[in-house]
Amino acid sequence: MSQDRSAPDTAALAKIDSTVPHSARIWNYWLGGKDNYPVDHEAGDAFRKIFPGITDLARDSRAFLGRAVRHLAGEAGVRQFLDIGTGLPTADNTHEIAQRVAPEARVVYVDNDPLVLSHAHALLTSTPQGVTGYIDTDLHDPDAVLREAARTLDLSQPVALTLMQVSGHIADYDQARAVIGTLMGALSRGSYLAFNDSVDTNEANAEATRLYNETGAAPYRLRSPEQLAGFFDGLDLLDPGVVPITDWRPDPSLAPSKGEVIALGGVARKP
Repeated sequence: MSQDRSAPDTAALAKIDSTVPHSARIWNYWLGGKDNYPVDHEAGDAFRKIFPGITDLARDSRAFLGRAVRHLAGEAGVRQFLDIGTGLPTADNTHEIAQRVAPEARVVYVDNDPLVLSHAHALLTSTPQGVTGYIDTDLHDPDAVLREAARTLDLSQPVALTLMQVSGHIADYDQARAVIGTLMGALSRGSYLAFNDSVDTNEANAEATRLYNETGAAPYRLRSPEQLAGFFDGLDLLDPGVVPITDWRPDPSLAPSKGEVIALGGVARKP
């Protein structure tokens, strides 16, 4: 299913507020993208001044997503992906990774940012054998996510749910657990959760996040390692478990990670 990439969604563009920083645009800025505004540069630079490791974290999270999706589409044989918190298009989006391994893979992206929506046409480019779709809705409403995803995915068959650096947008931990539990509960046996997020143990990251949350942007909540591991309760973790994201099945050509743990991630199967 190919789509014209030439023109962004003008209705979505009209809703963009370029006076307030936004996490998707700041993340895009840290990754070296161009879909961001001066207000995002200011917030991103302020964050990076306090916590210089944020750029590496953004890249490491992206690399973790790639390794997880390649494993799921390859060895695990998953042919359906539900990617929540898509962010702005960049190199090696989920559908590109999955469809290199399995051209027939079906991928649905979920985000609620107007700028992301304006670029959704760039995501909606699939192999002829596969399908790629986009849902404009909020992680806080898992029932709506599932209802819309079912238009493209067969939820009676295994689905890989991916959540990369997004669960902190749900401030209350119990609510975040409930949202992910609702999503995984609606998926069939043999489905997977691929998840990573930042821990609250790094003082610089915690302080940078606190100041970021005062800018007027949608706030983000860092959590303890034990809380992040709790998102996998009831699922069968794949080796090596919940670990620093750079240590999850790393590329053998890369040196082992060193230094303080900033983010944890894992992949688990629904029994």
